[in-house]
Amino acid sequence: MDFDFTDDQNALRDAVARWVERDFPFERRHALARQGGKARAVYRELAELGLCGLAIAPEHGGMGVGAVEAMVVMEELGRGLVNAPYAACALVAPCLISDAAWLARMADGSALVVLAQQERGARYRFDAPATTAVQQGGDWAITGVKHLVPAADEADAFIVPARMAPHEAAPIGLFLVERARCESRAYPTQDGARAGDVSLSAAPARLQSGDGLLELERAIDLGIAAACAEGVGAMDALVAMTVEYMNTRKQFGATLASFQALRHRMADVKMQLELARGMSYFASLKLNAPPAQRRRALSQAKVQLGQSMRFVGQQCIQLHGGIGVMDEVAASHYFKRLTMLELAFGDTLHHLGEVSERMTDTAGVFA
Repeated sequence: MDFDFTDDQNALRDAVARWVERDFPFERRHALARQGGKARAVYRELAELGLCGLAIAPEHGGMGVGAVEAMVVMEELGRGLVNAPYAACALVAPCLISDAAWLARMADGSALVVLAQQERGARYRFDAPATTAVQQGGDWAITGVKHLVPAADEADAFIVPARMAPHEAAPIGLFLVERARCESRAYPTQDGARAGDVSLSAAPARLQSGDGLLELERAIDLGIAAACAEGVGAMDALVAMTVEYMNTRKQFGATLASFQALRHRMADVKMQLELARGMSYFASLKLNAPPAQRRRALSQAKVQLGQSMRFVGQQCIQLHGGIGVMDEVAASHYFKRLTMLELAFGDTLHHLGEVSERMTDTAGVFA
């Protein structure tokens, strides 16, 4: 199997990397985080690069490229700690929308639409929403509360999964709800980004899919693949800055990098990073597989990424010492972001359970 990137994919990576280096230094990211995490202006800059239409079909003004291109972009955004809701709007939401007008606005970056699926007490389940939708004279009205919605007070609209009848057997519909038709309470998150709670009380909505569970599953898997790629980029950057620190920081008259025990720890860190990189590739390449195979692969990837992000983050902070947890030092921000990514779309224990459930027929040996 050829793991080399094409010239177009490398050019895309270079374009994003140049923008990060030129226009999104750590100082800007730190300032945004201290101001509450609002990043709509950053998202507009990504739109100017043409990235917002990456996963949208050409007939709607997008590029319609594949999962590998999305992975390349997310790695570079992770490397630069870009805290705009890029994956939520540009990669996850488009596959849930059938409204051509909204897709066209999303492709040019003039509309920010995100998935609002998390509910209190649901843990990481998305197939049993308490939110309900009722039909009123041909229109739909949604009632419920969604939590931890990315950019809740900056988005123009939300994709809301809801039961289409007040009983558990009812199908799950996907609805587009404009932010002006609901209430949102936003707050900064631990990693310097922004999320919020969205309350819907008979909010007018437009039906996008009457039986949207399969589409929702694929959207969640796209989000997992994006989180994996972003985590690889963030770990890459954190490992590089830790190596640089160890080559300059001295103890007992010698650099930290000269101590054999610390070199062995860095070797373990590098091994975990490469394991994560391989599983991130695996996740992206499996996005077009049949649903059962895709879901298993994405959970496997999330387990490895969760273990790697925790290990790399903790070891690199320890190797920095006390300075590693200071807010003014970039390493602490990478550690926070890795911690949040480990929780995104299901934490490591959740996905370990998902993998376990799919081991029945294979006794743990996956083809």
